[in-house]
Amino acid sequence: MSNSRIAVTPAAAAVIQQLKDSYGELFFHQSGGCCEGSYPHCFEKGGFLIGSNDVKIGQIEGCDFYMAADQFAYWQHTHLTLDVMPGRAAGFSLESTLDMAFIIHSRLFTEAELQDLEPIINSG
Repeated sequence: MSNSRIAVTPAAAAVIQQLKDSYGELFFHQSGGCCEGSYPHCFEKGGFLIGSNDVKIGQIEGCDFYMAADQFAYWQHTHLTLDVMPGRAAGFSLESTLDMAFIIHSRLFTEAELQDLEPIINSG
């Protein structure tokens, strides 16, 4: 069985469900950091164009999670956990409508985990 690259906390899962109830199908994208930094952004399906330089690193709560390839180059050895906290999110991300902000916690994979990771999927 492959090790996932991303997980979700119960609190973040609850916010995702609330957003799904309001907006339907969702996905996440974490950029390499431009105008809104490297926050994970939550979008309605079709609300943001995935580019050829983005990779799908996994799925959480039925939502695909993408990352910019250049960002993934730095984070490829880390396990990510999506969490949520009160406060204003990045302006483009749906949870900002709830005065919540998704955040990422990370830790390095163990050597054993690195040997059996889920594959990434290049969008391009």
